[in-house]
Amino acid sequence: MLTRFATAAGLLALSTSLALAQTPAPTTAPKADHPTATGTTPSDAQATKDMKEWQVAKMSKVSLAQALQTAESQGEKGRAIDADFEKADSKNPNHYSIKVVYPDGKLVEYGINADTGALYKSENQPIERYFTRLKTADFQNAKTSLKDALALAEKQAGGGKAYEAEVKRDGSAVQYDISVALADRTQEVKIGPDGTVVGK
Repeated sequence: MLTRFATAAGLLALSTSLALAQTPAPTTAPKADHPTATGTTPSDAQATKDMKEWQVAKMSKVSLAQALQTAESQGEKGRAIDADFEKADSKNPNHYSIKVVYPDGKLVEYGINADTGALYKSENQPIERYFTRLKTADFQNAKTSLKDALALAEKQAGGGKAYEAEVKRDGSAVQYDISVALADRTQEVKIGPDGTVVGK
């Protein structure tokens, strides 16, 4: 009797071992990329990290003209006068940094997300830090707005996407230096105060 019991126990142990051996080991599925706060996945972030600023700007869902409109709508009678595209970092998404001047001389810098179009930060700036030769009236009296200058620059460049704009003084008026991202390069276009192209 004891022998039969030992034999049965041995068979039970053997069959349990065989069942366990045939059960596949648990596998861990590769982790899916999760979107970050900037709206991109880690693999996207790595891909854009190696790209130049104008290449990333060219792929942005929001145009600089749209970002200007958002920035100018934040206050009454504000006029966008300067714009920079900046790649994402640990604190910021890909964004346009846009300076808007108001009739009372106040200068505000707005951060506009380049993929969603949302305003995500604003900061007051001393106008003297950026524009020592230009006065508030120069911007307000300019016949050509920065938004109009962008469209002219893109047309002059044969298409492409304007992604940065800097304002300078041309005599007693403003002149816009605009960077346009093309398929394989970037091109600078200068737009005079009356909307004419004054150089490339």
